[in-house]
Amino acid sequence: MALSVNGGGLPGRNQRSHGTLSDINITPFVDVLLVLLIIFMLTAHVMEFGIEVDVPKVRQVRDSAQELPVVSITRDGNLFLNEKPVNINELPAEVKRRFSQAEQVYLRADKNTPWDPIAQVMSELNRAQIKINAVTQPEDEAERKRR
Repeated sequence: MALSVNGGGLPGRNQRSHGTLSDINITPFVDVLLVLLIIFMLTAHVMEFGIEVDVPKVRQVRDSAQELPVVSITRDGNLFLNEKPVNINELPAEVKRRFSQAEQVYLRADKNTPWDPIAQVMSELNRAQIKINAVTQPEDEAERKRR
């Protein structure tokens, strides 16, 4: 086993001691950032933000490009207006307050939501003369053929 002291140079060579290396090696930092960027790019499409509502699938879905308020009802009956919780008794007033020009709303309800909360929300919106557009998903062609 050998031990090097003071640079361990050969006899007759200049025995200058080298201080610590003060340069920052940025290569490992860039490598880690690139790996993190790739991971983010691969997982970004999987991440869904907002309220988890699994709307029912139907055969025909009409495309709509209107920007309207969205009333969402979760599986356990919680009510949201554009992702902010709202009380059913205050729903029409909140729609009018937040969206003064809105005469229509999108209604998203989870397919496993009991019918009662959906009917109550529809009744409150109808009483305030706000039109309701139901949000659904198009049925997959493969699913249709399996039936």
